[in-house]
Amino acid sequence: MEGTPTSRAERRRRTEERILSAARAIFAERGFQRTTIRAVAAAAEVDPALVMQYFGSKQELFEQAVRIPSIPPLDGELEPVEELLGRIGMKMGPLPQATLAMMRSMLTHPDAAEEVRGKLDGQVAQLADAIGSGDAELRAALMVSTMLGVTIAHQLLGLTALRGASPERIAETLRPSLRALADG
Repeated sequence: MEGTPTSRAERRRRTEERILSAARAIFAERGFQRTTIRAVAAAAEVDPALVMQYFGSKQELFEQAVRIPSIPPLDGELEPVEELLGRIGMKMGPLPQATLAMMRSMLTHPDAAEEVRGKLDGQVAQLADAIGSGDAELRAALMVSTMLGVTIAHQLLGLTALRGASPERIAETLRPSLRALADG
């Protein structure tokens, strides 16, 4: 039969993916602290015991469901400020559920915080290399923090002024501040 799992392994893989998909959505909506195994199981239409059998703990479920992609490296074609500002549209549009889940969880869950910190430290290092002299690492960290703050204010807090502004307008308004940081 076409479209039906033919093996136990295939049925298991599909069930596991259904659980992970439900977990991503609930972690994105509620964060780590407020997500329960029962809620994930209900959304995946499985028994909570099955979630525990597959993943062992809420922590393990979180780790497998919420993996944020690496931040793309600077490509060097644009200067660092323009490259950061060029990514505004991506940060203002719909984010993947895993990214939203990680953002909601990073302030209350140490593993989420560590993963985000690692990704951002990598971006800070790239920017610091690109802007060079003086206290480049501090200036790069301030630039990345500014962008993170704008993303959080738009995506999680839904600040009216940010929601109403186009990515181009936000970039235009941020440009002098980021340029001042980059230039030292």
